[in-house]
Amino acid sequence: FTFAPKKMRWFKNFLPAIGWFIFTTILLIIPGSDLPKNPFLAMIYFDKWVHIGLFGILNFLCIWGLMKRNVFSRKIFIYSTLICIFYGIGMEFIQKFFASERSFDATDILADIAGTLVGLFVGLYVMRKK
Repeated sequence: FTFAPKKMRWFKNFLPAIGWFIFTTILLIIPGSDLPKNPFLAMIYFDKWVHIGLFGILNFLCIWGLMKRNVFSRKIFIYSTLICIFYGIGMEFIQKFFASERSFDATDILADIAGTLVGLFVGLYVMRKK
């Protein structure tokens, strides 16, 4: 990215978050028939753990990008968290209205929120260590 103007170099700090956002979006909109069906996975609420992981990593990567830009503001980290939460809520509506064989699930929203908060707390912990 050395050829990019200085004002655009900030972008590279957010590439992991952007890549994870794209990955998460793809996973959340693939048809339900393409998802594994296993009674054991249902029994351990695997789907909810996946949501927690996806959104925890997403929020942490956003916060990490901010820290790489030397932004160490709890207020900005909270904005990142709110954006991730609204993204999770929005994706549930997209699943309900636009994704094939997918449905709206309020407990997925709760898992998204839990994961996003985990990402926030990990980010704050990392920030405190710097």
